[in-house]
This record gives sequence, C-alpha cells and structure tokens, in this order.
Amino acid sequence: MADAGLTYRFLRYEFKYILKRSLRNHIEREIRFFMQLDPFVQSLPEKKYPVRSLYFDDPHYTFYYEKIDGMLHRTKFRMRTYACEWQPDMPLFLERKGRHNNFVFKHRVLLDGACREAVGDGRMGELHGLMAADLEKQELYRQFCYDVYRKRITPVMLIDYCRRPYVSRYDYEFRLTFDDALRGTRTGLLHPPGGTALGRNLLPGHTILEIKFARHIPAWFHRILKTYELTRVSVSKYCLGMDRSGLVTKLE
Repeated sequence: MADAGLTYRFLRYEFKYILKRSLRNHIEREIRFFMQLDPFVQSLPEKKYPVRSLYFDDPHYTFYYEKIDGMLHRTKFRMRTYACEWQPDMPLFLERKGRHNNFVFKHRVLLDGACREAVGDGRMGELHGLMAADLEKQELYRQFCYDVYRKRITPVMLIDYCRRPYVSRYDYEFRLTFDDALRGTRTGLLHPPGGTALGRNLLPGHTILEIKFARHIPAWFHRILKTYELTRVSVSKYCLGMDRSGLVTKLE
C-alpha cells in the first residue's frame, strides 16, 4: 500500500462520498481515463487489499462525539494493519489521525519488538507500559501514553473494509480510493477470537469514495462531481461502527 512507511506524516484534504454499487461502477470507468491503479494492487485478487483498524476512545466516547459534533480540531488513535488474520511479518502501525480546520493530518509509526508481540498475543492492556519504556524513541508513543494515563483511552471498535486505490496519471498529489465491504466489530482486540463473524455490515450495497489531495481537485474530477451530482458527506467509519454497535447514544 502506498502509505506503509516506517514513520509517516501528512497534512492534506480528504473528501468522501457514499455511492450505490451501480454508480460506483460508472465512476470507476470514467476515472480510468485520468487515473491508474496503485501499483501495489496490480497483482492482488480483485485489485484491492484489506484494511483493519482498531480504534481507541475514552469511557465517555469523546472522540466519537467530537466527530459527530463537527469539531474542527480533533484527534484520535487507532492501530492499523492490512491483514484480517495475524501474520508474523505483517506491518502493524500505531496512528494518530485528526483534523485541524479543513486539513486532515496523520502521524503513524511501525510497531515492532515487545509492542508488536503484545498486540499479537492479545495483551492490549500492556501496550502503553511497553511504550512508556521507549518514550524517547517515538514522539507518538508519548502522545499515546498521555491519552492512556490522562484520558483513559482503550480499544473499543474494530473496523474492516476492502480498498481499491487509484493514483493520478498527471498529479502525484491526487489520490482516490473505493472502500467497500465495511464491517464493524465491538472488541478490544486487533484479531479477536472467531474473527469478525459477529461484526455488523455497516453500509450494505454501498461504497465510500474518498479523494485525497494537497492543493486542489482537478478539473476533470469536478466534471464528474457535477455530472453525477455527487454530494460530499462527513462520514466516519469509526462512527458508523459505534452507531451500529449500540455503544453510544445519539444526542439531538
């Protein structure tokens, strides 16, 4: 996948649209005049890869409500990998993602050693202690441990989906992804026993189209937006999972 570096940061715009399956097929045909599949997926079945994210929140689900309330300055932690079953050599990342005004930012670091072993063994409660012994190495560890100790964040929601990524033929900063088969599982583990059999299908028959760019949307994609009357939505996979899980109460 394109962003699987050891340590990674970005600041960019991210716009999302929810598409019915038939509309997704029309749009995917059109973008191929201007975009190509990310080279990473060229040899993969169905030209897509799995994404698995375990989201953290505090006892009051502050991260969830900050998103629902549309806070312009917010952040959350998650653990991310690209395999639905534990594999000894799979990449495993701790990520801090958030919003600053209209920009989305992300900082990620590859987990290894004792931290990786703890996650693989399901010992999530030991993770912050192991990171605390290595605070000087990773700024992200310090931020995570602060939220664990002061905000009492714990893993609460596992989100799975399949992603097909495209890159622009003409603008390396413009990317597009189709995310489907979205499922949410109420758990505190990255790989819970029994997999995601108890997880909920969050958007049956729909795909989340997401565009990512640093400066502007290309004119050709503006034409697609107008032709198909696409409306930008503020959708969070994490919030969808929390809504369907019954963990939160929607406030009016």
